[in-house]
Amino acid sequence: MKIGIIGAGPIGTTLARRLAATGHEVTIANSRGPKTINDTALGTGARAVEADAVIDGVDVVIVSVPFNRVPDVAALVRAAPDTAVVIDTSNYVPVRDGHIEAVDAGQAESLWVSERYGRPVIKAWNAITSTSFDHHATDAGSPDRLAIPVAGDDQDGKRLAMTLVEETGFDAFDSGPLSESWRQQPGTPAYCTDRTAAELPAALGRADASRSARRRDLAIAVLTERAEVEGTPSAEYLLNLTRAIY
Repeated sequence: MKIGIIGAGPIGTTLARRLAATGHEVTIANSRGPKTINDTALGTGARAVEADAVIDGVDVVIVSVPFNRVPDVAALVRAAPDTAVVIDTSNYVPVRDGHIEAVDAGQAESLWVSERYGRPVIKAWNAITSTSFDHHATDAGSPDRLAIPVAGDDQDGKRLAMTLVEETGFDAFDSGPLSESWRQQPGTPAYCTDRTAAELPAALGRADASRSARRRDLAIAVLTERAEVEGTPSAEYLLNLTRAIY
């Protein structure tokens, strides 16, 4: 399968490495050019390309950019083949992204993203920290294998995305239509709390739309304060914090 990844941050880098290792033809691009892409992303065969080449003939486009960059890459995503499945890994963080009225009013983040792209979107790989994604992949059937929720309205596209999630080393869990993807957004019990497939349904079910934004902002405030005092919080600290708050 031919997969194009837009964005070479921690999640995009791990995706490129894992998906290329399973035999897919993977290209990855960022806004600064192929020479700036970390060699880690290319270690199993992925190729760094210019942005306008990353969508050429692809079966899947994975967009892994900060939420505030979605409008910047929208034209590129719209130019992908009509048959390509588009997967969104982004999360809305107002302190970084600025306030977006529709999302602040309750629109699911990936519905807003889908509107910008003018095409269906599958939401996946957003609800796991880059550290857990990079370090906690396991083989199918492994005890305590972590799960990643996958939401979307295109059933064929969602099945394909779930297959890719499994190939990256995690159980894929169908979390419903895109309108319900708010249940895996920041501030919810399923977000960055390292749940198994057995635990994930309850975590998604406990999500409270009236509280999630406040919990998201509280977690960011605590992390920012700790970083100012003690430096970048550890992955263990982040996991403990999200589980405690959410």
